[in-house]
Amino acid sequence: MDNVLSFKQGRVPLLISMPHAGVQLTPAVKAGLVPEAQSLEDTDWHIPRLYDFAAELGASTLAANYSRFVIDLNRPSDDKPLYAGATTGLYPATLFNGEPLFVEGQVPSAEERANYLEQVWTPYHQTLQQELARLKAEFGYALLFDAHSIRSVVPHLFDGKLPDFNLGTFNGASCDPQLAARLEGICAAHPAYSHVLNGRFKGGHITRHYGDPAQDIHAVQLELGQCTYMEEFEPFNYRSDLAEPTRVVLKELLQGLLAWGREHYGR
Repeated sequence: MDNVLSFKQGRVPLLISMPHAGVQLTPAVKAGLVPEAQSLEDTDWHIPRLYDFAAELGASTLAANYSRFVIDLNRPSDDKPLYAGATTGLYPATLFNGEPLFVEGQVPSAEERANYLEQVWTPYHQTLQQELARLKAEFGYALLFDAHSIRSVVPHLFDGKLPDFNLGTFNGASCDPQLAARLEGICAAHPAYSHVLNGRFKGGHITRHYGDPAQDIHAVQLELGQCTYMEEFEPFNYRSDLAEPTRVVLKELLQGLLAWGREHYGR
């Protein structure tokens, strides 16, 4: 399995992680998907394009190339559930609507899935860990922004319509509370968009595992409602008319992260 991730090293103490942007499939997964799943509807569509201003900010970027239907990089390797209630695991068995992901009898084998863990999940997390360690060694601290998106209405997972900007800090455990407050303030300054901190999405494995304020590593997850930048149903087209105003807020959030780091750490 080649080309499992895309990584670009930056020049500031910020890493943007995009674990659910990939659309590549293994032969076993592709052959086993039910027809409804073949459009890969649960992908975090267009996230690298949405954040393509990261280079001008100097941020490092890490994006998955394989679909979460192969293996979910935002779940722990032991597949311990992160949320109470409906959710998806390390090896998703259902779509977000609760319907089966695979045709009966065509689920990838345990051996195949062990390969996915070794060849897709592990390289992503090794790269993430190494880059955070590099940033901390160079700057004295590291900032991690885990970038996600989701259809704004998914009744199987949550009630009603999701807020546009869903910030998660694992209930304050993954980053300094002053940093979280600054990001909330940036969202509040854009009343055209709704926002929440630690609502339905508090941060997945990446935020929870790597965020360690006591060790000067601050992690934040953003689950962005897809209605803010794209068509939420097939063919999932990017909508520049929607995306450009949303990118203004995203850029301010990342600039706010960097500004907080400079003020807090003096560099």
